[in-house]
Amino acid sequence: MKDAKAPRGIQSIEVGGQLLLALAHHGRPMALKDLAREAGMTPAKAHPYLVSFIKLGLVEQADGAGPYGLGPLALQLGLISLQQYDPVRLATPVIEDLALRLGHTVAIAVWGTRGPTIVRVAEGPAPVHISMRHGTVMSLAGTASGRLFATWRADDAALLAEPLPDARATAAVREAGLATSRDGVVAGVSAAAAPVFDAAGRLVLALTAIGPSASFDTAPDGTLALALREAAQVLSQRLGHQRPD
Repeated sequence: MKDAKAPRGIQSIEVGGQLLLALAHHGRPMALKDLAREAGMTPAKAHPYLVSFIKLGLVEQADGAGPYGLGPLALQLGLISLQQYDPVRLATPVIEDLALRLGHTVAIAVWGTRGPTIVRVAEGPAPVHISMRHGTVMSLAGTASGRLFATWRADDAALLAEPLPDARATAAVREAGLATSRDGVVAGVSAAAAPVFDAAGRLVLALTAIGPSASFDTAPDGTLALALREAAQVLSQRLGHQRPD
């Protein structure tokens, strides 16, 4: 009897998993009827699965009655998956060293389902009290990390429903090999981000420094920019990237 029941259990997981796939694909909370339709089932059939997913933390529902979105466990699993990616492991000790040398907070951002996502943070001597935590998604047009990904992963960025930096801004990023932001998202806070490429020439992560504008040098030939670019180039070389002549 156990063997006969085993396929039903597996099938049930696969059926319920369609709801999670739909949420991940759309990247935003969805009403029950819309979510059920995308998963190919009726709302009545979808609801028990969603109740169980909520208990596990894979799904959450706003105010207990609103649309359904991915929950904290789903985010945690996604971040763990991203953190296990080799480039992130290679870059982790690098940002810790940079934070000490530069005196600013330094983070690693990678491309996630919702855009540039922070997966590692090394606090500087004077931490900046803004949203720079694991799982933070950075604006494409308003942050240094976002502009970097919008420049070198333009096709991916174009799929997101949010404003993009203009052509002049992305051209400036390519020319400098660095993206900067002064008093952008938060007044008094500046940032700079350098790209790390893999063997295929694909941008895999950004090394992003952030700090108070009064003591943060955003000059493309300044000490901070040079240190970020050098560290990014070393990581790129370790990943097999060959710089063009």
